Amino acid sequence: MKQYTFPYGRGVQTVVLPEDHVAYELKGTGAAPVADVTKAVQKALRRVYPKDALSERVAPYEKVVIVVSDGMRMVYTPQMLDAVIGELHTIGVADEQITLLVALGTHRPATKRELTEICGSWANRLRVVQHDCRDKTQLAYVGTTPEGNAVYLNRLAVEADKVILTGGISFHDMAGFSGGRKAVLPGLAGYDTIMRNHALALNAEDIGGRNRCCDAARLEGNPMHEDMVEGTLFIEPDFMVNTVLGADGAVIDVVAGHWLTDWQDGCRLLLAADSVAIPQKADVTIASAGGYPKDINFYQATKAHMNAVFATKPGGIMILVMECPDISEPPEFAKAFGRRDTSAAEQDLRQHFTIGAFSAYKTQEIIESMRAVFVVTERKNFDIMKQSGQIPVESLEEAWQAANAILAEDGKEDYTIALMPYAASTLPVIKKTREEIEYDIE
Repeated sequence: MKQYTFPYGRGVQTVVLPEDHVAYELKGTGAAPVADVTKAVQKALRRVYPKDALSERVAPYEKVVIVVSDGMRMVYTPQMLDAVIGELHTIGVADEQITLLVALGTHRPATKRELTEICGSWANRLRVVQHDCRDKTQLAYVGTTPEGNAVYLNRLAVEADKVILTGGISFHDMAGFSGGRKAVLPGLAGYDTIMRNHALALNAEDIGGRNRCCDAARLEGNPMHEDMVEGTLFIEPDFMVNTVLGADGAVIDVVAGHWLTDWQDGCRLLLAADSVAIPQKADVTIASAGGYPKDINFYQATKAHMNAVFATKPGGIMILVMECPDISEPPEFAKAFGRRDTSAAEQDLRQHFTIGAFSAYKTQEIIESMRAVFVVTERKNFDIMKQSGQIPVESLEEAWQAANAILAEDGKEDYTIALMPYAASTLPVIKKTREEIEYDIE
């Protein structure tokens, strides 16, 4: 027997397991984190081709908008800002020419304390504006994509002399990868634009169901990603800096330069670091979203479901570790679990698509494909977890004992266990080689 530890909020949950049944523990390939993130960003800025360098892209007299991620994503924005703004100062751009634009997408506004966490000391020094996707006075129409998506973007970014994107690259369960173009669409887009984009994750009605190209690590043939690119082309950002985030959330590399091609290089770096080849799927997968902020709410934490399913046999058992203190955000996600019929949920989505409802629909599909899904969470979350068809418990040890009872009931003595302590950021790969997945990034 051996004790294993899983992130849970700002703490941990532990469980004692029969070591001989643990088939593998997925933590990525163990890429070493950078020692100093700010210096790594500065180094990335120096690696940029001369024609794409900030000094060639920004003039001293121009107004600059720097797009930053919101508090739901810990991407080391303060360190990126330290390096980028330092470079802008060297060029001759003054503080009053710089605006920090928080790319909230459909997320709630950040509190004053959260803004300090997001932007560091720059929150009190520079102008900071939070994007509101529902405030039409903030939006400007920029064009319509080939998919027929009328794109409305934040007017500050549209009218700025220069736009610099920041963000972090990790696996995304619908868009393939986060970062890059996602800072613009959905980050700075209007609500209807965002919904039209995300609705591309559904197949045409005559086919039905989800579009399987809209999944983690998949860019080729992913209509949602392609629409994001088309939307971003309307403003053609001038520069991009993205951290590449390892499975545990640490920065393993930094990419800078062109918002699309250099971002794709970052996706390849992530793929090499955190896609893990597995010999077979397991009977039981124990997975954590990765702790705070990845499990700040159920909506964010379901990224663990999205990746853990790739390691679990159909009809298997999943145990998810997620604290979810902010369980009711966003409201449409929590409410979507009131009905258990996924076919009816799909029809509802086609009538009125929301991101929260789609994520609930996809999560529901995963839950229904399993023999049992246990969720280690706070007691106040039990009702919502039960509505989703999961079995809530307060400790990981309690979840394992219940799962072990099911294994005994089913007569499974030679069972296997997969461990994913950072499931939201780790991609199990069994059906494709890394080379095949890399082709998907082109």
